[in-house]
Amino acid sequence: MPELLPLILFIVGILGVLLLDLLVIGRKSHIISFHEAGTWVAVWVSLAFVFYLFLLWKGEIIHGIKNMEDLRRVVGSYSYQMDVSGNNFEELIRIFRKHISTNYLTGYFIEETLSLDNLFVILMILTGFSVSTKNYKKVLFWGILGAIVLRSIFIFAGYAVIKRFDWVLLIFGAFLVYTGIRYMFKTEKKTDIRKQFLFRVISSNFRVYPKFVTNRFFILKEGKSYITPLFVVLILIEFTDLIFAVDSIPAIFSVTTDPYIVFFSNIFAIIGLRSLFFFLANMHDRFRFLKYGISVLLIFVGCKLLLKDFIHEWGYKSQYSLYFIITVILLSVGISLLFPPKKSRV
Repeated sequence: MPELLPLILFIVGILGVLLLDLLVIGRKSHIISFHEAGTWVAVWVSLAFVFYLFLLWKGEIIHGIKNMEDLRRVVGSYSYQMDVSGNNFEELIRIFRKHISTNYLTGYFIEETLSLDNLFVILMILTGFSVSTKNYKKVLFWGILGAIVLRSIFIFAGYAVIKRFDWVLLIFGAFLVYTGIRYMFKTEKKTDIRKQFLFRVISSNFRVYPKFVTNRFFILKEGKSYITPLFVVLILIEFTDLIFAVDSIPAIFSVTTDPYIVFFSNIFAIIGLRSLFFFLANMHDRFRFLKYGISVLLIFVGCKLLLKDFIHEWGYKSQYSLYFIITVILLSVGISLLFPPKKSRV
């Protein structure tokens, strides 16, 4: 219960900014320019970093910690690797703040990196259905809002399972290592979205109007209600995010089992995806080595989960994960820019 009020205030604040963008700043459907996308990327990244500074300054607020008993309760509940046997409350709080702020930032970078591939799948869905570029913003807004709800359920349900069955983390670890290796050797191939199983299920169980109607999700014709192709696209995007969450959320649980830190890092990464989508939409081919960076990160966090009972005995600190993740991201992006793909001759 001490965490409930900060959590509610956080959600209200995030929804407030999103609604401001949808209803006031971007109330008219329009094509998002590179400059506008870059501005919003800067806004969301800045807000994520400000939240990191808040955790570093007053991070105990999110768990309602007011005394030593509260601190010991939280450290025990969320398996923080720190000694709370001392009586210097101020010093222990400072150490605790450093723990949660570092874990948050590490989780944020993991989620943001793993979500890059998700962006390109979303782009494939939008282009596969020939969605007008001026309608991208609305679809992605509702897609991200739905992702926030679904991931919130996923995160706290996952924590409940982990709390009861600690060995589940080993399954997560093995799954991430397998996924990383499989993704490294995955070949790019184009698929027809309209032939996918989920699309066929939607089409066979609901009345789908045969064409787009401006930016509407539903339409009434001759007394019958229809869902438009735009709403089908929205469902596919939600389903895609849910699939990617199967990889990314266990990956962040390798950093911390504190569901609130996992939640905050996930949400800040997700809400910035829409702007990042417009910023990177035309740059997919330039980052050809990014898939290897993502594979390495998946294998790394998977191994970290598999060795979770040993790494802290070896003197492993949470900031090491942050350093490794930043290094892998910079290397994969840097190598992609240094060795761009060769242009095919006509």
